[in-house]
Amino acid sequence: MIVPLEHILILAGLLFFLGMGGLLAWRANLIMMLVCIEVMLNAVMLVFVAGSARWGTADGQLFAIFIMALTSAEVSLALAMVVYLHRRRKTVDTDLFSEMKG
Repeated sequence: MIVPLEHILILAGLLFFLGMGGLLAWRANLIMMLVCIEVMLNAVMLVFVAGSARWGTADGQLFAIFIMALTSAEVSLALAMVVYLHRRRKTVDTDLFSEMKG
């Protein structure tokens, strides 16, 4: 392995906390929330692929492919929801969509 596992884990940790910080900072914007969730999922995929390369098994790569498929489905549904809400209310501010609260 050319890049040490520790460096990859540090990068993945930074990406994950960057995504988490962005998610907490932009809670009012649906699109930015989706982008931050994507950054967090990419950090997780990076850890899976690095672990897979480190131990020489394909399990982590299979999980990464599964996460990619899950992410693409999540993004397509979420973007459809964002487009619908934007057409309905002309905004993507999450504070204005509170009628679904119980």
